[in-house]
Amino acid sequence: MKEHGGFEHNLQSLRVVDTLEERYAAFDGLNLCFETREGILKHCSREHAAQLGEVGERFFRNRRPTLEAQIANLADEIAYNNHDVDDGLRSGLLTLEQLASVGIFSKHLEEVREAYPNLAERRLVHETVRRMINTLVNDLIAQTEQNIRSYAPQTVDHVREAPPLVAFTAEMQELNRELKSFLRAHLYRHYRVMRMTAKARRIIGDLFFAFMDDPRLLPPQLSSQAGEGQARTVADYIAGMTDRYAIREHRRIFAIEEI
Repeated sequence: MKEHGGFEHNLQSLRVVDTLEERYAAFDGLNLCFETREGILKHCSREHAAQLGEVGERFFRNRRPTLEAQIANLADEIAYNNHDVDDGLRSGLLTLEQLASVGIFSKHLEEVREAYPNLAERRLVHETVRRMINTLVNDLIAQTEQNIRSYAPQTVDHVREAPPLVAFTAEMQELNRELKSFLRAHLYRHYRVMRMTAKARRIIGDLFFAFMDDPRLLPPQLSSQAGEGQARTVADYIAGMTDRYAIREHRRIFAIEEI
């Protein structure tokens, strides 16, 4: 989409709830309130923010979203990182020995092993990850309470003008940063993951250019929309696919035996 206005995943999420959802007779989208739409837009380039009106203003004015949006952002980060630890171990892409070099994991792994010396590895992993999540959540709550007491915001505008109020302690930020760096180096760049990433890039590229070359390959409800906005229509269709659906759609178009 580089030549067609670009693509940002947070912008696409906003586009889904503003335009693509079709639930009401009178209008497109879900008619969400400003604060919810603002919270969905966690990141945005200045170029795109300029096109979003009021919801994009905070990226120019260095303002924060609501406390609820700040909480959702860090809750998502906690869930994302710990889910990836669990996935990495379950898939065999990571080992306990590797993760034992990461401060926050090592601390809880040692605690669980000491408390339950004969625990099976699968339950050992579950208990370690559970305790990591608990530590991160409690740290986030305690530091956020302290930040709110210190700044004492009286209105949502005070929240917007303040530094981020929902935050980890400095120590936990560093531990979390170490975990993310480890996952980036040992999981996200693992050769098996890179192979899947290469396949995904190829599948998405093949689908995009096939639909751009011949819009008649799109489902009927979409091919009728392909005109001046053809690239965006194609991007919307592909962005809404699950991994399995994208693979099946690729086979339907490119595999001789599929129809």
